[in-house]
Amino acid sequence: MPDHQRLTEHYHQGLRDDAILTQVRTHYPNGPTLHQLAPLDQLHIGGIAASKKLLNLLDPQKHPKVLDIGSGLGGLMRQGAALGLQITGLDITHRFNALNQTLSQLTLEPHTLDKNGAALRYITGNASALPFAENTFDAVLFQHSLMNMPDPNQVIAQCRRVLRPGGRLVMHEVVSGENITELRFPVPWAATQEHSHLLTLTELTQLLEASGFQILHSEDWSSTALEWRQRQRQKEQASHTAVLSPQWVFGERFLQMGKNLLENLSIRAINVVEISARC
Repeated sequence: MPDHQRLTEHYHQGLRDDAILTQVRTHYPNGPTLHQLAPLDQLHIGGIAASKKLLNLLDPQKHPKVLDIGSGLGGLMRQGAALGLQITGLDITHRFNALNQTLSQLTLEPHTLDKNGAALRYITGNASALPFAENTFDAVLFQHSLMNMPDPNQVIAQCRRVLRPGGRLVMHEVVSGENITELRFPVPWAATQEHSHLLTLTELTQLLEASGFQILHSEDWSSTALEWRQRQRQKEQASHTAVLSPQWVFGERFLQMGKNLLENLSIRAINVVEISARC
């Protein structure tokens, strides 16, 4: 089985598409808000606050056309559209894209879509071969997605190609920590080492610079990420059943994934960084 099919299977395995939509329609008959969807569609360390911080690195006036690579269920996309960005989401998992689009149609924030629905677009594709012309976008976003890509050099080269001169590349990514050899699986992005392609911060920075990017901003976000994950773990262990949670995407596996994620942050097997660069 090709790598991309195995990766897709990882994300398909526990995904409960129809049940998620039934849950949303039942509990939020007038449509969910972005915050109500966040436990489901902000599948990254830091949740909706981390997405806000990442999006603040962009100016809707200067960077209106944005590509979100590894868009998942679209939390970052809808949040960005609410700020006035026109966002194209690309994900290799087609069922994510289909669910993402339906969730967008159900949200309470009608201003996230213009009358033609042009503020958001959904593309199933591979980041190593972006299906876009040169100079198409003003900005490219990564949020916990590069770590799933076995050929980051090709992915970043593709980003450079589709960005206009002076465009921005912004990242909120997991990278290798000093104790990466102690990384515990499964984690949300990978059940085994096979689909975990973490770079160190130094390797990532050098890759961007070698590809023609100038680093504008680089921040280690690991301490805040650990505190956030500790709070989330307490919620996950509470007796009440949440309306929406990552378990609707990953199934019962998430109980172990969430535990491992916290432990990996605690022992610094992984770090979380935020980066902004200009081409």
